[in-house]
Amino acid sequence: MSDRFIYHCTLRWSDLDAYGHVNNSRFLTLYEEARVALMFAGGRAWGVGSFADGVVIRRHEVDYLRPVDYALGRATAEAAPTVRIELWVEEIRAASFTVGYELYDGEVLASRARSVLVPFDLTRQVPRRVSTEERDFLLTYAPQGGGT
Repeated sequence: MSDRFIYHCTLRWSDLDAYGHVNNSRFLTLYEEARVALMFAGGRAWGVGSFADGVVIRRHEVDYLRPVDYALGRATAEAAPTVRIELWVEEIRAASFTVGYELYDGEVLASRARSVLVPFDLTRQVPRRVSTEERDFLLTYAPQGGGT
């Protein structure tokens, strides 16, 4: 597999549920932060800014493998605890692409997910095709010989 995009996401106290674990709905927020970093910051660094013009979610799948705690033992006075999210591109189609994720609590895999994304023209309110530049960028995070 080619390089994965690695994102360290800070947990917030408000991410916790009544049981002291990161709430299941917050996992989508953590995945969103990582995905936005990949497409907006990573894409722009690569010279691709068109993702900021519009991308919508068609589908999310999330598997919860273990609870994630706020882990005060890993926090410091300067920094809240973090989780590591690894992203890659599983598939690129003409007008959509699928991002895979793994979320790690320390070194323990806590969740796997995938999102199907559709480039979207916000002005015209219609889906659009994946551009050549976007495809080239996404391929850097796709498995060797695959992803299309």
